[in-house]
Amino acid sequence: MRPPATLLIVVLFALLTGCGGSGETGTAPEGGGASTPSLRLAWERNRDCRPPREASRWGCSVGSYRCQGVVTGRGRSISCSRPGRSLRFTVPRR
Repeated sequence: MRPPATLLIVVLFALLTGCGGSGETGTAPEGGGASTPSLRLAWERNRDCRPPREASRWGCSVGSYRCQGVVTGRGRSISCSRPGRSLRFTVPRR
């Protein structure tokens, strides 16, 4: 049984556009609120955003954003969101 051509096109498009990449990305429009670098800096400076000892997941608030951190093989993957807007970034292992 052959997969439909539409499915193959969708998968190929996802692979070419970097679906699920680990770089810094965001959905905030230009000039519309925090940028990923500014949110990341605020997150790094916020003492409440440090992961608890031995934790693999944690959360904190940065301004109007609610952030969730997860320990991964590459470091820490951070997702922050508020209604209508979300940003994510990776903090590499030291």
